[in-house]
Amino acid sequence: MTRSGLADLLAAWLPAQRWFGGGGAQVRHVEIVSDVRLAEGGAARTGAPGLRHLMIDAWLGHEKVSYQVLAGIRAELPEELAGARIGALPEGGIAYDGAADPELTAVLLEGIAAGRAAGPLRFAAEPGAIIDKTAPARVLPALASNTSVVFGNRAILKLLRRPFAGHHPDLELPAALARNGSKLVAPPLGWIEMRGDSTGAGGESVVLAILSVYFPDSTDAWSLATASLHAPQPDFVVQARGLGEATGRLHAELAEAFGASVLPGRALADLTDAMQTEFTQAMRVVPALRGHEVAVRSCYAALAAPGTEVAVQRIHGDYHLAQVLGTDGAGHSGDDPSGPPRRWVVLDFEGEPSVPLARRRAYAPTLRDVAGMLRSFDYAARHEALRHPDDLRLAGAAPAWARRCQDAFCSGYGQVGGFGRVAGGVPPGAGPLLRALTLQKAVYEAVYEARHRPDWLPIPLAAIAEAS
Repeated sequence: MTRSGLADLLAAWLPAQRWFGGGGAQVRHVEIVSDVRLAEGGAARTGAPGLRHLMIDAWLGHEKVSYQVLAGIRAELPEELAGARIGALPEGGIAYDGAADPELTAVLLEGIAAGRAAGPLRFAAEPGAIIDKTAPARVLPALASNTSVVFGNRAILKLLRRPFAGHHPDLELPAALARNGSKLVAPPLGWIEMRGDSTGAGGESVVLAILSVYFPDSTDAWSLATASLHAPQPDFVVQARGLGEATGRLHAELAEAFGASVLPGRALADLTDAMQTEFTQAMRVVPALRGHEVAVRSCYAALAAPGTEVAVQRIHGDYHLAQVLGTDGAGHSGDDPSGPPRRWVVLDFEGEPSVPLARRRAYAPTLRDVAGMLRSFDYAARHEALRHPDDLRLAGAAPAWARRCQDAFCSGYGQVGGFGRVAGGVPPGAGPLLRALTLQKAVYEAVYEARHRPDWLPIPLAAIAEAS
């Protein structure tokens, strides 16, 4: 581990980054635990930029959080990179976020295509993958906990800002499904990883970045759904049904690739206990939840009924409208958002980043994904009504729109056998498990909004009140 001028600069720079998980907290100090030079340069005013791959530990009080940083080095920053500045180095040169520099992200793309090795870093390409090393790069707006760079219109590189040791589900699941011929995922083209022994990860490799097929003519389902709410006759039923069918096929493909099982009775009791504990913690963050305690706890307790069987398998784990792309169809270039996309593609299989990797890779009820999407339809409707408080037409139409979408999604999901994997053939919208998981998701949303977007807190609270 090293302390340096760069480490001190990073400590001041980190809290302002969108992907930083400290909620704006001050970083006490930073330790650089790995520093690999991927491109020499940066000192001479006329020279090429340098690139250092860093793994850092950031200390917030007594808590340590690990991050991945690409540190570009230039003698002077051009105007277009001014927003990426980290700071001036004592030894000369200016450090900046290299992920914003097309010259430096090209180094990563070339490394994947060539199968490069650099110190503890390994670049790898999927067998048979076609990678255009000359494709121009552009970084996407910072809207998530990772950083994404698009190369031309063919590939997208996701830099995992908080990498973990072990098989990463966002590489593991799409790769397995794509190799089995699935059309529901973006096939991985390659990846970057670090040997576990170089970061104290117990020998397990750490996935740092994933290169996947990019779909340029696509729109995420959240954008399509919210756009439809503003149409003269708000409707999204055809798309919602198709999305339900796609979700059912996705779960079937995951079961075929990774197997399935039935949750033992003791494990179901453990699941219920965990939900109750989670709710206790949530009430500390969101005191307004106390008014719904009896109803929420009763809903969770219903899961422990004797004889209850719950099918479990690998799932998406953080499923909502923004995690799905509608491709080759509606919603693009002014098209009518009520028209159905010809294909749905599911993204971001990493699950909830704050959950330990072992739990994200564990078997779970498929209805957890269903619950996530049902909440997402409700969220889209309430979000648009909250954004446009003076639109009385929208306020009146939004609740019915959400119910139609939820019913259509469940109908599509059941049509391809989704609910048939649950003992007793749980029908759309019913069953204690689906009710409990949907309510649990709303409680999670309330905690998230209270911490990050207080103005949005009324959205999940209103849903919880109605469910109570």
